[in-house]
Amino acid sequence: MAEADGKSTVLNGGSEEKEPGEDQHNEGDASGSKEGETQSSSQDAPKETEEASGDKPMPDVEGETGENREGDEEEDTDSMDGSGLFSLTEDGERESEGGRRERAKDKDGGKRAARKRNRPGGGTNHSTSSDEDEDDDEEEDPKDDEDDDEAMEAWLGAELQDLRGPIWRAVPSLCSREIGRESHQFVRRVCGARGLVQRLELQGRLEKHTGCVNTLHFNPSGTRLASGSDDLRVVIWDWAIRRAELEFDSGHKSNVFQAKFLPHSGDSTLAMCARDGQIRVAELSATQRCKNTKRVAQHKGAAHKLALEPDSPCYFLSAGEDAVVFGIDLRLDRPANKLVVVKEGDKKVGLYTIFVNPAKTHHFAVGGRDQYIRIYDQRKINENDNNGVLKKFCPSHLVSSESKTNITCLVYSHDGTELLASYNDEDIYLFDSNHSDGADYRRRYKGHRNNATVKGVNFYGPCSEFVVSGSDCGHIYLWDKYSARIVQFMEGDRGGVVNCLEPHPHLPGMATSGLDHDVKLWAPTAESPTGLKGLKEVMKKNKRERDEDSVRHGDQYDTQLLWFLMRHMRNRRPPRARREGAEADTDDSWSSPESSDEEDGGPDHVQCMSS
Repeated sequence: MAEADGKSTVLNGGSEEKEPGEDQHNEGDASGSKEGETQSSSQDAPKETEEASGDKPMPDVEGETGENREGDEEEDTDSMDGSGLFSLTEDGERESEGGRRERAKDKDGGKRAARKRNRPGGGTNHSTSSDEDEDDDEEEDPKDDEDDDEAMEAWLGAELQDLRGPIWRAVPSLCSREIGRESHQFVRRVCGARGLVQRLELQGRLEKHTGCVNTLHFNPSGTRLASGSDDLRVVIWDWAIRRAELEFDSGHKSNVFQAKFLPHSGDSTLAMCARDGQIRVAELSATQRCKNTKRVAQHKGAAHKLALEPDSPCYFLSAGEDAVVFGIDLRLDRPANKLVVVKEGDKKVGLYTIFVNPAKTHHFAVGGRDQYIRIYDQRKINENDNNGVLKKFCPSHLVSSESKTNITCLVYSHDGTELLASYNDEDIYLFDSNHSDGADYRRRYKGHRNNATVKGVNFYGPCSEFVVSGSDCGHIYLWDKYSARIVQFMEGDRGGVVNCLEPHPHLPGMATSGLDHDVKLWAPTAESPTGLKGLKEVMKKNKRERDEDSVRHGDQYDTQLLWFLMRHMRNRRPPRARREGAEADTDDSWSSPESSDEEDGGPDHVQCMSS
């Protein structure tokens, strides 16, 4: 049992050897107290301390946990996966070092309170109501904690699966690479290793923007990083040396939502979209200058996302809150072509996200102001046949839900076989993109909070081994895709919300951003795997806030809808007044030299001056 207890101490991230010393110190304090303290009271103090602190002795559970962990480490000495796995349903919970210190404090406080009560004439006459309340709280806390734990276990329920064994082992893999065996697979396997994900930590910050950073995108080679912000500027970074190579005015009139390098363009073409509804393209030179930006399409609402075709340097898609999807071909004089207006019945569905299937590039998926993921085939969109939709996916419990959930972000996996969607005031769901229309989700990822902003979600790893998301609590979550268990938990933005997560295309690391005005870089350089410190408390808080919001969500939604309609009508009145008697708006929403800045929200061309 002593060996097992020692193993449990190491895994918990703290040293329990301090506790005997602390107890001896406390006993020393007790012996040095007033002589009026009787022998019987000093003997009763430890017993009352256990009842007041609410700690439960669990020697059997700790011993069992230690033995299991020891066995796991013997099997997997090279995998670097010895700890950092979180599950509220397992026996043997992890405790952080800080939590252990707090427990020791509670013990000390309980002993002092017991001694005070046992002093002759001192414990009853001078006790206050606040002291009594504290004692009551101490007695009730264990029950409350047990109830919370049971509620969390029920909430996670059957969504969790057993965590699979490691797929990469450090020492054998390094030895194989030294002799030239499977060296071409080394980097891919490293990037998808759970042991390295559990060692991710903050490496540095890129500071240049003066507003929230809404978008991040690595170029195909991974040497440069583009970021866009509420300050209307775009910065191109040499992230390895943390230096801004180029900074330029995007030409947008409102928050820049996305900026992406077009593939196979030599990093010379950058596509952008923003709250003003404009889709703009920036032409970059090899001398670290921006030649100009030009508008190629105009949505009648905010445009949140762009979707690139993996092999095309001149064609991409855009989606806007006006429910329109544009196909934009830079080789044409009129680049924008309206592909579809997304509808549910006769009602338009404003869009927040769009993504092209990397394996079937003629397929793209969209999500927005309802609960459905819609997949379209660009080759055969017939709006008279099911509104042009190829198939739709939605979690079964949300199909008839009155919670008015929205999809804030969706992405395809590396091979296009899976779709990941993040719902506001809900969870993250994984779908099989090859399943038939109406199929239910395969996995569900819980614990984060998606309410305050249009939150992003992404796959992490060369074979999409993990799921990564930001949260309103300011933390970054990484789940193992197959087990739906949290394997990494990091503090992201101090501003409170992490929105954007961009894994590096070839290396084990990623960049993140949110309400803070900087970009954060993460790499697996920690000496030991994460202990997931504070995760349990944050998850409880997130769940409690979501439950409270769900009660009043209907009123909030009505208010938001009214605000949107008022803004929409206010924005549309001036153009109608100016164009009274003119022809109705055509379907083609593209930029022309004759378009006025007032009508379309900005100039067609903007000359850029590098900073």
